[in-house]
Amino acid sequence: MHPYNFDELPDRRGTASIKHELTEKYFGRPGLLPFWVADMDFETPDFVRQAVMKRAMHPVYGYTFRDERFTDAIVGWMKRRHGYDVEKEWIVFTPGIVPALNLGVLATTNPGDAVIVQPPVYFPFFRAVTDHGRVLIHNILDRQEGAYRMNFDQLEQQAAQARLLMLCNPHNPVGRCWTRQELEQVGRICEAYKLTVISDEIHSDLVLPGYQHTVFAGLGKYAAERTITLHAPSKTFNLAGLSTAFAIIPNEDLRKNFEAWIDKLHIGLGNIFGIEALIAAFGQGDRWLDALLRYLADNARFARDFLTQRMPELKVYPLEATYLLWLDFSQYGLNDSDLHNLLTEKAGVALSRGSDFGPRGENCMRLNVACPRSMLQEGLERMAAQF
Repeated sequence: MHPYNFDELPDRRGTASIKHELTEKYFGRPGLLPFWVADMDFETPDFVRQAVMKRAMHPVYGYTFRDERFTDAIVGWMKRRHGYDVEKEWIVFTPGIVPALNLGVLATTNPGDAVIVQPPVYFPFFRAVTDHGRVLIHNILDRQEGAYRMNFDQLEQQAAQARLLMLCNPHNPVGRCWTRQELEQVGRICEAYKLTVISDEIHSDLVLPGYQHTVFAGLGKYAAERTITLHAPSKTFNLAGLSTAFAIIPNEDLRKNFEAWIDKLHIGLGNIFGIEALIAAFGQGDRWLDALLRYLADNARFARDFLTQRMPELKVYPLEATYLLWLDFSQYGLNDSDLHNLLTEKAGVALSRGSDFGPRGENCMRLNVACPRSMLQEGLERMAAQF
């Protein structure tokens, strides 16, 4: 029995929830069950809410800095959950992971430099490259033995002409928890060709039982010196609306370049409540997270079993990490537009289009399973009824 109740669906109407209140705008139809935006339909933990409310009771919300409680919480969390020793001075605040992706590109490359991404991948990776006049190189993931794998031969060829690799670790949307051996091979290629790495590890706390996250920067001296690690409590504890994230940058010169862009853009202050939420989440969140991971694993197993039985031609990729299930509808013979219309107009569900995540995402959909089982089951029933 879970010590926390993940079976209750919070009423998010009237909260300006993108996932729930903008679904009709983006999908063009009312009444859809939303499984698209990557936040959870679970309550933010009580100890986080209490910390925020305690700070909110103070009558002044003036300019605020992040004291040692902030960095101590991060250092403790990374050590306990990931076995990674972080020095306080390595930590740099960012107002979110997507801003940090852009800051990382600006800090490590120049216009015209080539940047490698590994699609299908979280779509802000693409614009973080192209919006700043850098050249985008696709190291497309291969589908092998029922899962997505990195194409190392292609990666090595591309590394010779690139300056930066943007790594999604664990990988969104395909749900891979890259093994230590896979990441070591990436590390060898990066060292051989002197690539810098931005490692987006926001989903690293959401590795399901049976798998183990490897911090890329922890692989050795070169990885530590040439990696910007990005992390946040937002996915783990459902805090995305507080816009609080951080980068871990051991290399002093790299860190100064990154901080210089934060200063130029005047985005370093953050907000009061995000500070308190992170401290509470990382300071008190272990037991809650362990319960969440068990629930997510059960949801993923339930969805896989249901879809395997009711939609046998659907390819359900194994979910090793994140709460985002990757579904391949290729065997149904529908193009992307027809598949999208069938799911929205007939099934009444809103999923993220696979094509938005780049090459090798065609005919796929991303399904968010971080919701009460009753909501998940209703969505799956709606889908199965149309196939």
